[in-house]
Amino acid sequence: MSPSRAERSLIIMKPDALQRGLVGEIFRRFERKGLKIVGLKMIELEDIMLEDHYAHHKDQPFFDSLKKFMKSAPVILAVISGINAIGAIRLIVGPTKGYEADAGSIRGDFSMSGQANIVHASDSVEAAEREIARFFKPDELFDYQKPEFPWVYSNGDK
Repeated sequence: MSPSRAERSLIIMKPDALQRGLVGEIFRRFERKGLKIVGLKMIELEDIMLEDHYAHHKDQPFFDSLKKFMKSAPVILAVISGINAIGAIRLIVGPTKGYEADAGSIRGDFSMSGQANIVHASDSVEAAEREIARFFKPDELFDYQKPEFPWVYSNGDK
């Protein structure tokens, strides 16, 4: 994969994804698209992590309930990679509010909420770099070749 075209995104499978047994389905959708899992772990989020990750929401009235929700069960953290991965992942995930998301997207199929919306996905390359560094050490990310690569991307994509 060309380094200039390859992108990585942080995915957080939120407590509702774990509690509802949707983790495998979510990974299946990313993998079927041709994206590659390059980092994976399960953690319990702490206040300091949440305040850093959701700093842009810190002054919102829903911030305390968001923190409580995100601490209600462990989360699954993943780093997903692929050419133009950010845009592809955002389409798979759907808009933030599940009730506005199209059927076929993760949120469109499994969420009716703005908060319990199953998954977080980075919204830009710059955000992805910050978010991945927040949750993963460099030695927790892997680069490897997948045999289906030639069947996922055409020569013009590489």
